[in-house]
Amino acid sequence: MRKANAESLIKKAEDQFVTIRTTYEQSLQKHQIDAGLKVEIKNLCENLRSALDYLAHDIREKYCPTSNPKDRFYFPILPNAASFNGTAGSWFSGLDISAPQIWSFLESIQPYQTGFAWIGSFNKLNNENKHGDLVEQIRKETHRINVDIQNGGTVSWNPAGVRFGPGVSIGGVPVNPATQMPVPHPSQTVERIIWVDFRFKEIDVSAIELLSKSVTGVKAIVTQAYSII
Repeated sequence: MRKANAESLIKKAEDQFVTIRTTYEQSLQKHQIDAGLKVEIKNLCENLRSALDYLAHDIREKYCPTSNPKDRFYFPILPNAASFNGTAGSWFSGLDISAPQIWSFLESIQPYQTGFAWIGSFNKLNNENKHGDLVEQIRKETHRINVDIQNGGTVSWNPAGVRFGPGVSIGGVPVNPATQMPVPHPSQTVERIIWVDFRFKEIDVSAIELLSKSVTGVKAIVTQAYSII
């Protein structure tokens, strides 16, 4: 079995993610993407994809003996149930009969299943990598105002989407229309929070969030699948 190879690749990806997170934070501070960050992300994604494909080869080899070994196939990541039944059914001929538990497991982790949208984004990102470059990232800042009111209650809003006029109060404290903030008052703690992130432009998801979910998710898939093979 190729389990050791898959686990080794996942461990490598975990180590790469630690480095990527550091470079990512440095890039955010500089307001530009480090030249090596795209390469590091590309390598991490390829290692995770290879781990899944090792798993796919073991499943096919053990449970689909009539499949042509010369056929090209991959670990199935399909956009909907019809695609899964058709494509996965072709790649893993008879798997639903020879190993229904494995078939059901593969079906349960598809992008159209609740909680697994990340694997669809990961797959698109990895496919872009195979064309020679990472999907372009953009830097995005999200501003938010949080007001903690003494003796209970929190009010939060996006200043880009809300405009306060005269006479507005929050927790009994008036808002200054000029600053769009409550006037200073001992009963409140007011914070302006700025979330800064890089996003994969074509799929509009947080880069670091997707990578984190991918590392954790692929590890869980490989671990669970090998426990029932």
